[in-house]
Amino acid sequence: MRLQDLRIVFMGTPEFAVASLDALVQAGCNIVGVITAPDKPAGRGMQLTQSAVKKYAVEKGLYTLQPEKLKNPEFLVELKGLKADIQVVVAFRMLPEIVWSMPPMGTINVHGSLLPQYRGAAPINWAIINGETETGVTTFKLQHAIDTGNILLQQTMPIPENATLGDIHDTMKEIGATTLVKTMQGLADGSIKEVPQNIANNPNLKHAPKIFTETCEIDWHQSAADIHNLVRGLSPYPAAFTTLNNKKLKIFKSKKEITSHSEAMGSVITDNKTYLKFSCADGFVHVLDMQLEGKKRLLVEEFLRGYRA
Repeated sequence: MRLQDLRIVFMGTPEFAVASLDALVQAGCNIVGVITAPDKPAGRGMQLTQSAVKKYAVEKGLYTLQPEKLKNPEFLVELKGLKADIQVVVAFRMLPEIVWSMPPMGTINVHGSLLPQYRGAAPINWAIINGETETGVTTFKLQHAIDTGNILLQQTMPIPENATLGDIHDTMKEIGATTLVKTMQGLADGSIKEVPQNIANNPNLKHAPKIFTETCEIDWHQSAADIHNLVRGLSPYPAAFTTLNNKKLKIFKSKKEITSHSEAMGSVITDNKTYLKFSCADGFVHVLDMQLEGKKRLLVEEFLRGYRA
């Protein structure tokens, strides 16, 4: 079978998913339907805002469905009516079995890690937070338990020492899109062999649970490397934070300084001109890019013009 002969339903919502959808369109794939989140109120005027995938689908004239609930009987009838051979999921919500098992070739997912490592909602965040130097994308077949299906293809990529979540996200969405097209081609021509994930009795598996507010608060008793990695893994959103003068300080970019000192953990040291740093277990963490509660995001020199310790 040719890739262009496959009837494909695509499911996704944010900008990350648009790269994959666009890659399929550019490859000449037959996208018979796009499933994305309902329009939601946003901004000061709370006007209805379309998802990034919806905007792209409308621009390309693709048939789009926006179900509130994926088990809604009317939606299921419409989805079945699309007669998809296969479904593709990129950065979407959990699918009920009645949805993912519907097409004869099943449903494939693009996941932002080298499975079985970093299963869960925040794989890019946790790979950076844990100080990994390499990550990648995995395409796999959906099954009952989350992120456990048979692997189709994987592509590795480096995590540079100071790369942030935003940096890796932007690179990975392009790598994910390319890997998805290769996967679809391999499924169409029968050249891909599914490989079960090695999860039985594997004590070295690392997980990627959802990021909560408490995840983002900096513990200055940790090492400079751990704190620097936390900042990178949460930048630009939701951002690691601490307090400064009893106000929340979000930190988007930092720098390590490893040295012995006698300062109390979390002490603020600044020359009021060029640097602002916090003491931690094995040195200091310099804050380079920040936003104090109620203020604009600023680089350290700009911030210090209006701040006095």
